[in-house]
Amino acid sequence: MDFQFSETHELIRETARHFADQKIAPGSIERDEKEIFPRDLVKEMGELGFMGMMVPEEWGGAGLDTISYVIAMEEISRVDASCGVIMSVNNSLVCYGIDKYGTEDQKKRYLRDLASGKKLGAFALSEPEAGSDASNQRTVADRDGDYYILNGTKNWITNGSTCDVVLVMAATDKAKGPKGISTFIVDKGIPGFSVAKKEKKLGIRSSDTVSLAFQDAKVPVANRIGEEGDGFKFAMKTLEGGRIGIAAQALGIAQACLDTSINYSKQRKAFDRPIAELQAIQFKIAEMATNIQAARMLILKAAALKDAGQPFGQEAAMAKLFASKISVQAALEAIQIHGGYGYVQEYLVERYLRDAKITEIYEGTSEIQRVVISRSLLR
Repeated sequence: MDFQFSETHELIRETARHFADQKIAPGSIERDEKEIFPRDLVKEMGELGFMGMMVPEEWGGAGLDTISYVIAMEEISRVDASCGVIMSVNNSLVCYGIDKYGTEDQKKRYLRDLASGKKLGAFALSEPEAGSDASNQRTVADRDGDYYILNGTKNWITNGSTCDVVLVMAATDKAKGPKGISTFIVDKGIPGFSVAKKEKKLGIRSSDTVSLAFQDAKVPVANRIGEEGDGFKFAMKTLEGGRIGIAAQALGIAQACLDTSINYSKQRKAFDRPIAELQAIQFKIAEMATNIQAARMLILKAAALKDAGQPFGQEAAMAKLFASKISVQAALEAIQIHGGYGYVQEYLVERYLRDAKITEIYEGTSEIQRVVISRSLLR
């Protein structure tokens, strides 16, 4: 494997890092505290090509590879994981789903605007009783001529109140279980579609997370992705790529923890010398750095397999499982290194911990990743 990044990859890293440090960082504490959605930043990310990175240029995207996406995701999430997850959902789930499985007509009507950042997308699979058990869909879509009538509730929807378009999974034939689920492209604002409860969260607070309600919402048959019954397979395949994005988000948070810990330990003195000279601190930093590099290699392996058109589900699950775990560990160690200052808002690391925890939960919990990995190995 070639461990050298191309000039394009390095340029993407430089661009993403500069944007994150200069534009995203200044308001990150206020956005987190007041739960302010970063509308202007999302628009700028679209203009820079970060909202549809892997979509071909003919459909409004940047036409880049998954490795480029991982690099950008890490840099954005290093500064603000809320911006990272907004970017991840639009790229990994919405744009990828339509690009990979949508019709030419659907791409013309939706993909260009989503990939260019003119519109924002959301992905609605989870329900009040369908989290890890995603096949237990209570939302239904009944065929009525040239339309489907959509009824039900979706939970934990990232970008749910700020999006323009939602990919919705719903049962079209409940008797068939997972094989009776279909996927629909739903425009926000159609009659019967409403935003319900907005969640107040521990972390990623400037990213909106809401419930969506559908009451006799009419969706054209032309907005169904694939055939009836393809929806569960669509969701699982799309989530495979999504796990790479969330792994990269977790990696960015962990890298921020390491960077902050190194800088602080060089400045903070105890017993008349910088705490960076204390072996206890050195060991923490060494282990943090080793875990981060191991996570990065797992993520890049999964990304490389995806780019090569090879199966990558097991590797993506491994990357997300490990990266999310070490992200939480890195945040805890960063707080410990900072001591009392690590517990206060001003020093950022308390937010890293709050943001890191969700990476072990969404896009498939750590327990689900272990199921995916073990099933792949024991198949």
